[in-house]
Amino acid sequence: VQLVESGGGLVQPGGSLRLSCAASGFTFSRYRMSWYRQAPGKERELVAVISSATASTNYADSVKGRFTISRDNAKNTVYLQMNSLKPEDTAVYFCNTGGSWGQGTQVTVSS
Repeated sequence: VQLVESGGGLVQPGGSLRLSCAASGFTFSRYRMSWYRQAPGKERELVAVISSATASTNYADSVKGRFTISRDNAKNTVYLQMNSLKPEDTAVYFCNTGGSWGQGTQVTVSS
């Protein structure tokens, strides 16, 4: 299993970013996919999850209405569209399925 995140960067408050996670080594369409984040000095927390069959989604309360998780099974990729970003969204964002993790991508929200 390999998960490779991309799309992080520095953005001003109120801005947007779209993260991508390219997956390989397993049958992507059959697995639930998640995004987690970890801010400095804090525990890793679940941000969003998308199911395999129905693509139903769930979000942490802190990102509801601002973030959208989606998947493209033809491209073996899961996305996280982040809008109305806040400084408290600053963290390393990780893609996850089962016990597998990507290397993470840094998101910094600052003016």
